[in-house]
Amino acid sequence: MPQHVIVTPYNPTWPEIYKEEKKLLSAIVGSNLIGIYHIGSTSVPNLAAKPVIDIMITVRSLSAIDDIENLFEAAGYEALGEYGIKGRRYFRKGGEERTHQIHIFQAEDRKNIERHLAFRNYLRMNEKVRNEYEKLKTELAKKFPWDIDSYCDGKDKFIKETEEKALAVYDPTWDKLYTAARLIQNERVISPFVEAGTVAAALITDNGNIYTGVCLDTACSLGMCAERNTISTMISSGESTIKRIVITDSAGNLMLPCLACQELMMQLGKESKNTEILQDLESEKAIILGAMQPAWWGDDRYS
Repeated sequence: MPQHVIVTPYNPTWPEIYKEEKKLLSAIVGSNLIGIYHIGSTSVPNLAAKPVIDIMITVRSLSAIDDIENLFEAAGYEALGEYGIKGRRYFRKGGEERTHQIHIFQAEDRKNIERHLAFRNYLRMNEKVRNEYEKLKTELAKKFPWDIDSYCDGKDKFIKETEEKALAVYDPTWDKLYTAARLIQNERVISPFVEAGTVAAALITDNGNIYTGVCLDTACSLGMCAERNTISTMISSGESTIKRIVITDSAGNLMLPCLACQELMMQLGKESKNTEILQDLESEKAIILGAMQPAWWGDDRYS
């Protein structure tokens, strides 16, 4: 049966539908998970779209995804392999009247990951382009209501041209840092007294170098926060100025540095107050360290 092509006005419930599915998929993928992202037209506010929730998942291992296809199928998904994109695992739910699509890539596949995020962010930021895309999709849906291939072919030129423009201005730093932190975050038991990896951090310096570290939890007060571990590696490598930092817990949720680590960061130098700390990956919302320490005791020492 041909797939029905319908483009509907933006639905503000789409992000909530995504969040609910994110919980389900996080449980299925488990420790193989690096990140989950809402992509596609339903992730762009005020953009008309086919009512299909597109989700991108990044993982440590694609072969591990192949081993759990049955879990996706039990959740209502159909496994379709690469489905035209090398290095992808594609799943869809809802049959010909699909409701969800999943695109899974290994975390190191930056090309595919960045093109999806760049295109999404570009549409979010550019109303003119967003309106052009909406008009094109609406016209194609009316012209090809039962021909998904012709509908997609009609969008192809616009998507490729827009993707090229989007990649030219896209800054992947936050996602690179998040991915770097998650990749080293395997929780491990070192001894009966020491565990590591429940929290991970990644920072980028003003020279563009990325450093990572995990927390050390001990049976006494000899442990170390992930932030401090990462900063130690940076300093050992001869650098001391943090431009941006990401800290994640074992579930991939973002965290702010503890007060002790904030203090250490402030003491690294005059520019430390401008260090950006990621608060939300989806929107790339960040806070600067100086806003967390507005009346820091050592400011006058830098003047």
